[in-house]
Amino acid sequence: MVDTEAPLPEHLERPCIRNFQPRGMQQEGQQPIVLLFDPSRLSAQTMAVQPQVLPLILQFQGRESLAELSARTKAPMNILREIVTRMDELGLLWGPRFEELERLAKARITDSGHFPTSCTAPLGETAEAANATLAGWLAEAEDPEIPGTVSGLVAPHLDYASGWHTYAAAYRALSPDRRPDRVVVLGTNHFGIGDGVVMSEFGFQTPLGIAPADRAALAFLEKSLGSKRIYADQMDHLGEHSIQLQLPWVQHLYGDVPVIAALVPDPLRPMVADDGARATTDEFVAALETALNELGGKTLYIASSDLSHVGPQFGDPGPVTDAIAQQVEQLDRERLRLFCAGDPKGFVAPFIAQNNVSRWCSLGNMSALLRLAKPASVELIDYRQMRDTNAGAMVTCAAAAITA
Repeated sequence: MVDTEAPLPEHLERPCIRNFQPRGMQQEGQQPIVLLFDPSRLSAQTMAVQPQVLPLILQFQGRESLAELSARTKAPMNILREIVTRMDELGLLWGPRFEELERLAKARITDSGHFPTSCTAPLGETAEAANATLAGWLAEAEDPEIPGTVSGLVAPHLDYASGWHTYAAAYRALSPDRRPDRVVVLGTNHFGIGDGVVMSEFGFQTPLGIAPADRAALAFLEKSLGSKRIYADQMDHLGEHSIQLQLPWVQHLYGDVPVIAALVPDPLRPMVADDGARATTDEFVAALETALNELGGKTLYIASSDLSHVGPQFGDPGPVTDAIAQQVEQLDRERLRLFCAGDPKGFVAPFIAQNNVSRWCSLGNMSALLRLAKPASVELIDYRQMRDTNAGAMVTCAAAAITA
C-alpha cells in the first residue's frame, strides 16, 4: 500500500515517462486491460492498468507536478501516487531506479560478454532445431539468381512468424560458399534513448551460439570516433530486435562471423543536442569506410529494415482498407525504385518532402547501406504487406540485394 501522505522524491513528484510499449489484453469474461512493459528489457515485469488510465500516463512528461496533474485532470491524488510508484519500481520513469536497473543489466552483459537471447528464441531451443527451421525456410524461397557478387542485403525486422518469407527471399541471394570476413548489421533504434549512431562492444547470443563483436574493426572506430560516443547508449541493444533478428541467418550460412552492430538514426529527426557527445551518421560512415579499407577482406552489409507503418495503431484515423493498402504499395514501390537507383540523397529526398507520410522506420540504415556498399546494382527481390485481422495496423517490408 502506498503511503498517501509521505513526501515523494522529485522524479516522482514531477514524473517523466520513458519509452514503453502498451499492449491490450482481454480474457474471456473479464474487462480489457493494458499491459505496460519496458521494451529495453531492463525489467521483465509488466504493469496492468485500465485502458482509461493510459491517456493519463502519457501526460507524465516532467512538466507538471502530480498536484497540477490532479487539478487539471481531476484524477485522485492517491491514484496518481500509486501509478507513479509502481511505474518507478519497473523503471518506466526517468530517475534513480531506471539508472540502477540499467547499471545492473550492463554489469550482467559485461560479465558474460554478450547480450542474451531474446527475439530469436522462437527459432528453437537448440542450435540443431534453429538450423533446421532456417534451412526449411530457405528451401521454400526461390533463388533470385542475382548476377554478380552480393555484398549487401535489405531484410525485414518483423517477427519471424510474420516475416520469414521475406527474410528467406533476402538470404537466398547469398552464396554459402562466399563467407565474409565480417558482417555490418545496420539496425533501427525503435525504443532506445540514443539519438546518434549506437554501437556495441559486446556480442549477441542466439539459439545458434554467440555472434562475436568484430574487435578489430571496433578498435579503429573507438580510436576515430571515441568509445564514449559510440557506446554511450549501447544498452539500447538489449531490447532492440532489428540487429538480433538478422544474426541467426548469418550464423546459419557462415558460422560465427564477427559482427559490427550499429543502430542508425532517422535522418528526418535531428539530434536533441548538437554537442558532439554522440556520433552522427556522417561520422560513422566515414570512420567505418576508413576502418574497413585498412582491414581489407570481404564485408557483407545488411540493412535491417521495415517500411510503411499505417493504421490506427500508428495514429491514422481509420482502419486499413484494401484501397489504403493499394495506395501504400504504390508509394512503397516508388520509394523502393529510388532505393534501387542507388543514390542515397535521391532516395531520402521524397521522405523529407512529404515528412515520411507512411512512416518508414528504416530510412537511416537503408541510406547508410547505399553509402557504405556503393552498389553497382540494387535488385528488389520481394515485397509484402502484413495486415492484422482487425485492420488496425499494417506493416510492409521488402528484400533487396546489392552487388558491388
